[in-house]
Amino acid sequence: MAGPPTPRGDEKPQWRSVAEEQTDGIIYAPQGLEDGISALAAEPVFAEILAKAGSPRFRRRRNGFGTLLHIILEQQVSIDAAAAMYRRLLGLCRPLVPRAFLMLDDATLRSCGFSRQKMGYARDFAAMVESGKFDFAALATADDDTALAQLLTIRGIGRWSAEIYLLFGLGRADIWPAADLGLQDSVSKHLHLEIRAGEMELRRRGEAWRPWRSVAACLFWQSYLHERGRAAPRLPPELYA
Repeated sequence: MAGPPTPRGDEKPQWRSVAEEQTDGIIYAPQGLEDGISALAAEPVFAEILAKAGSPRFRRRRNGFGTLLHIILEQQVSIDAAAAMYRRLLGLCRPLVPRAFLMLDDATLRSCGFSRQKMGYARDFAAMVESGKFDFAALATADDDTALAQLLTIRGIGRWSAEIYLLFGLGRADIWPAADLGLQDSVSKHLHLEIRAGEMELRRRGEAWRPWRSVAACLFWQSYLHERGRAAPRLPPELYA
């Protein structure tokens, strides 16, 4: 099934630009979002998403301990559940920095919703940051492949978690979290695939949208949420850039 026709050069797009809607200094992910939308909008699949769901509005997160800790909490639970766990943690640990986090006992972390496995992951991660073995400033200046490799040195951080961090915490423009189930669902629907694409299939298809794969992912996520009557999730304000 073909997508809707690409707008002619003399037709203005029906969606509002990021710049038109951005207010109060809000920063959206990834870097270059508007340029990426302009580059991708000529493709029927993205023109259809923009016409129906509008431009993606996923806020950038801070590069630092709190953001990656929240991504650890997101593993295997909904993002809303992870946000609730993080808010409980903030109420018990201020400031939420590695040294203070490492002083929390098991009972306190359990009361925030940490499983035993996530306790171990989070404590190992906090110890790495506190000791200087993991440096967020260096991460911010590394290229995508190097930054991905650095994130994967953290126990409990797999490729999905690392790619989500690169996209939302560092704002990288060409990241493709192919293991994300929502992304798999949305791409498969819009490309009219008979079965949902798995990670390897999605990685292959994502090559077509370089160097704006992060923007493509955000557009597919925007459509996924729109079809379900949902907006971008709201995280604790401390996490936003």
